[in-house]
Amino acid sequence: MSPTLTRAARPRRVAYLALAVAGVTALAACGGSGFEDDPAAEGGDDAGGGASAPAGEAAGEVEGAELQVLIASSGEAETQAVTEAAQAWADENGATVEVLPAQDITQELSQGFAAGDPPDLFYVDAGAFGDYAANGNLYPYAEQLADNEDFYPSLRQAFTYEGTQYCAPKDFSTLALQINTAAWEAAGLTDEDIPSTWEELQAVAEQLTTDDQAGLVIGQGRDRAGAFLVQNGGWWLDPETGEVTATSEANVEALQYVQGLLESGVAVLPAEVDSGWGGEAFGTERAAMTMEGNWIRGAMSNDYPDVEYTVVELPEGPAGKGTLQFTQCWGIAAESPDQAAAVSLVEHLTSPEQQIAFAEAFGVMPSRQAAEEEYVAAFPDDAPFIAGGEYGQGPVNQPGLQPALADLDSQLAQLETTAPEQILESFQTNAEAALQQ
Repeated sequence: MSPTLTRAARPRRVAYLALAVAGVTALAACGGSGFEDDPAAEGGDDAGGGASAPAGEAAGEVEGAELQVLIASSGEAETQAVTEAAQAWADENGATVEVLPAQDITQELSQGFAAGDPPDLFYVDAGAFGDYAANGNLYPYAEQLADNEDFYPSLRQAFTYEGTQYCAPKDFSTLALQINTAAWEAAGLTDEDIPSTWEELQAVAEQLTTDDQAGLVIGQGRDRAGAFLVQNGGWWLDPETGEVTATSEANVEALQYVQGLLESGVAVLPAEVDSGWGGEAFGTERAAMTMEGNWIRGAMSNDYPDVEYTVVELPEGPAGKGTLQFTQCWGIAAESPDQAAAVSLVEHLTSPEQQIAFAEAFGVMPSRQAAEEEYVAAFPDDAPFIAGGEYGQGPVNQPGLQPALADLDSQLAQLETTAPEQILESFQTNAEAALQQ
């Protein structure tokens, strides 16, 4: 049985194959890297804005479908794992699937959307999602998925636009606190001293600070400072209404706390210790603690295998627990003629069993709650990270805010010497102007 619509010769394959490489891209596979220097993703130009089929009316059929899948691969292990999983689905369903690792997924998707011929299925970073959804690039299929409610609620929200969840979270990452074992013991600290509050975090950072080692390194930008906002009950925008809430007292207090850590010298930004990111400062032991995501495991084992450390959940703030979530979804093109097949493939790729297989293959955390117990049993050291699935905050995903967010990151890099109120007021103004356009 052939698909409802066919694309004879599939001419876009040539273009995508020319662009595809199996190298590391700026968007890491583990639910978005959370690195400060990730490029701001943009929605496709001239998206076409064509009306997508309503949920439950996916175009095409499964048997005989021909799917192209564009991924932002972290390397050969991820490319191979996704290719094998997709091929297993294709063999079972009498379909054809081609997995292409992107060199620059933002650019390649924009080109495909502009040409009206994007890949059928592709990674979508949560930060770029709002732009893609607003431009009409995405097919909203999430309601068709069996057990869609099994995805962590905060991850579903990360891919919701104007009340509609569009796509399935493929995996995610969170922030936790990493502690250098040798430095901890040298400072006379024990397990009982593991910080659970802001006050305790500052106290142990002071004890860990020496002439050669900062107590804590905090990566610059909203992807680290934002965790303190969540812990104090604040956030850049209201998650429900989308209203800009940058200047709230909760946000001011949170940034004042971070500024105090920096001013006192117990915490530093990576550049202050000749490092590109918190993981480097931690790995070279220029800092005794850092706040990074589960991607640090690979960096430590590959680049700093002799450094022993432990991972704990981030300390609670005045409002309770809080961390940041970084995630991507499986986007389906609004113009794909094989949407039914793409939905079927997504169900296969996001099953608990397949998510555990991906975790074992290339180190991602499953986005399905049903897989959490098995994941923790297999990777007990990651328990503090996956715990954040219950209380973490996803990124700002409203469309049109990337320039304002980029400016916010630049200003947060000067937090030690700039009044938090000034930084927050600037973002408030810029974000409100962008949302009114």
